[in-house]
Amino acid sequence: GNIDVMAAVMAGGMVPPLAIAVATSLFEDKFTNQEIVMGQENFLKGLLFIFDGITPLIYKDFQLVRVTCIAASSIASGLVMIYNCGIMELVYQMFRTCLYNSNDDRFLSLQREILEYFDNEILYKMKAYYDYRHTTHSKKNIDKIKYPILLEGDNTKTLKKIKDQQVQLIFSSPPYYNARDYSVYTSYKSYMNMMKQTLVECYRVLEDGRFIIINVSPIITKRPGREFESTRYPIHFDFHKILEESGFYFVDEIIWIKPEYSVPNRVGGYHQTRQPLSYKPNCITESLLVYRKKVDFLLDKNISKYPKKFGINDSEKYDTTNCWYINPKSHKEHPAVFPDELCEKVLTYYSFPNDVVLDMFAGSGTFGRVALQMGRIPILCEQNKSYIEIIKQGYNYGNI
Repeated sequence: GNIDVMAAVMAGGMVPPLAIAVATSLFEDKFTNQEIVMGQENFLKGLLFIFDGITPLIYKDFQLVRVTCIAASSIASGLVMIYNCGIMELVYQMFRTCLYNSNDDRFLSLQREILEYFDNEILYKMKAYYDYRHTTHSKKNIDKIKYPILLEGDNTKTLKKIKDQQVQLIFSSPPYYNARDYSVYTSYKSYMNMMKQTLVECYRVLEDGRFIIINVSPIITKRPGREFESTRYPIHFDFHKILEESGFYFVDEIIWIKPEYSVPNRVGGYHQTRQPLSYKPNCITESLLVYRKKVDFLLDKNISKYPKKFGINDSEKYDTTNCWYINPKSHKEHPAVFPDELCEKVLTYYSFPNDVVLDMFAGSGTFGRVALQMGRIPILCEQNKSYIEIIKQGYNYGNI
C-alpha cells in the first residue's frame, strides 16, 4: 500500500485523542476529576492510534468537538502528506515533546509507556542524548601525548601502556586472515576473537566521540586440493559485529576503488568457458569502515574543541562521494601497504593538526610517516621485527 497515505491517516487519527488529552491537562477547571483522568489517558491512546478514548468526553460539547477534531485531523493529515512524514516520525516528535516536559510527572509516565510499547532504538538514543545534555559532567584532565610512539609486540598488550582517551583517530588495516605469509591463524573464529581483543583496547584509548576506520575486504583462501572448494570470507561484514560489540557504531562505508589491472584475475575461467554459475568478477574494491565511539552527544562537541582555522580551505578540492579512486602501492618488503593518498584523505577528513593518531597494525609504517608529514602525532603498533626496522628508518619514534 501507499505508506504516505497510511501515515496521513494515522496522523489524522492521532489528533482527536491527543487534543482531548491536551484540553483536559490545560483546562482542568472545565472538567470533573474523573474526566481529567480519562482525558489524560488519551496521550498514550493518541500515540497508539486508539480513537475510542475520546468517546466519553466528546459529548461535553458534541458539535464543537466534532467540528474541531475533523478540521484538526484534516490539517494534520495534509501536513504529513506535504512534508512526507512517516508514522514513526510522528511518534519521535511526540516523544521529543515528552522529553522536554520531563518535569511533569504525566509526561514522564508517558515517556516510559512509549519506550515500553515501541521498544525502538531511536527513542532510546533520544532519551540518552536528552539525559546527557541535562546532566552535569566534570571535565577530565587527559595527558596529551607529545611525540611519536612505536609500540613493539602484541598490540593487545602494548596498547595498555596508553592511557584512556589519549587518541583522536584510529586507522588501520588488520592482517588478512591466512591470505598472506605474515598472517596465520588456526581458525577464522580465533582470528575474529583476536581482532575483537584489539578493538576493545582501541575503544579504551580513543577519545569519546572520535572515529575508528578499519580497511578490510573479503578474502579467499587457497584450495586444500583440486577436489575441494576454496573459502571466501566476508570479513567486512563480520567486522561490523565485533566493532559494535566493542563499543562503536556505524557511520559510513568508504569504497576504495582500484584499477582493474592491479588486482588478481578471477574472471579468466569464465572468459574461457562462458558457463553460467562459474562467473567470478575481479574484485577492485576495498572497504573503509567508518565507526564512531559510542557517546550520548553530537559530533559538534568534538569539533568545538578546535579553532575554525583548522578547517579545509574553500579553495581546496575534496571528495563528494564515498567512492575513492586510488591506485594501490607496492613495497618490496611488505605485500600490502597503504597508498600515501589513502592515508592523506583519512587524516584530512577525520583528524585535526596535532591530533594523536593510532595504527595498531602498522606494517611498514606508511600511516605513521604520512601522519608526521601532516602534523599529526602517530602511535604505531607492530610485532614483526623486519617491519619494525623499516618503520625506524629515518624517523625517531619514542617508546613508553
